[in-house]
Amino acid sequence: MATGLGLSSEEALPLEIAGLLHDLGHTPFSHTLEGVLQEVGGTSHEEVTAHLVRGDVPEPYEVPQQGVDGFHPRTIPEVLERHGLSSREVVELLRAPRPRARPFRSEMLHGSIDADRLDYLQRDAHYTGVAHGFIDANRLLETVRQERGHLVFAEKGRPAVEGFLFARSLMYSSVYYNKTVRIAEIMLQSALERLPSFPDIAPLLTLTDAALLAFLEREGGRAGEFARRFEVRQLYKRAFTHPWGAEGPADPRFLRLAKVPSERRRIEDEMARRLGARPGEVLLDLASTHRGAPHAGAPTTGGDPLWIWEAGKVVDLFRTDGAWSTLLSRPITPWAVAAYVPARLAEAARRRRSRLLDVLG
Repeated sequence: MATGLGLSSEEALPLEIAGLLHDLGHTPFSHTLEGVLQEVGGTSHEEVTAHLVRGDVPEPYEVPQQGVDGFHPRTIPEVLERHGLSSREVVELLRAPRPRARPFRSEMLHGSIDADRLDYLQRDAHYTGVAHGFIDANRLLETVRQERGHLVFAEKGRPAVEGFLFARSLMYSSVYYNKTVRIAEIMLQSALERLPSFPDIAPLLTLTDAALLAFLEREGGRAGEFARRFEVRQLYKRAFTHPWGAEGPADPRFLRLAKVPSERRRIEDEMARRLGARPGEVLLDLASTHRGAPHAGAPTTGGDPLWIWEAGKVVDLFRTDGAWSTLLSRPITPWAVAAYVPARLAEAARRRRSRLLDVLG
């Protein structure tokens, strides 16, 4: 993208480094545990990343003074300084300013069509075999320009822009929010929430995927059961869903459950009690109440403009063509909440659906 915009190697290097480091603060399993990170640490992976790049490292991420076999690890600011880069400059690039005030350098990392989305949407479409995830990245990079301080796509690149938006929307509905994917993610989230030491689990969020699963299995109990089920794909089943009411995604009942995880767990356990099941055997998925979560860049415009040339002037595609804004801002799932249970309880949960949903009020 920097090459297409004609940036010098000196101008491009900080952007490339910011792109390399921008997800450094992720928990194991990427966005799956973002809600847990928020609950136990009151922060996000973006904030953790900024701390790591500045060298102002949160306690669980502290770099050991003595490495393996005499190797002395360096902090990120030390490494950047050796290459003539400022950690402050990289952190500024990592922070997303107000959408319509973003300069083009920030839009390369935080825009409607940015380098991050061009990367992961293509990879994920390839490795999941989703044909409708095709993106003409070459055409997008050939037609992107720097105009009036923003990233702007040439008029001849509009078909590639629209193809990108369509592919992005379908990837979320068919891959990231696929039923089986969501069940696996909710089970993993619940494994941590059901640990006896919860919420004092911040060090676990610095582990690798495999190390976290191994820890959960050793712990046993509900957390260990979830981890074993996750590894052998013995997943819960979706018992039922509850549709949106008249208030849609603004329904205060579901927003509260999404914002107060302890209340959501209380509701889960009350549903389990009414079903004659054990605590943790009813799990609720409130995916559509999280605008933009759990996966970065979820299909909501969120105020992000998409600048294109049209009839000789630069316009925001989302304002001039409402169809695209509508497509990308619709609820990610057609239901407000889904309930997941072990296979042996699925039929009973369906029969008692009304009684269980009464718990929501």
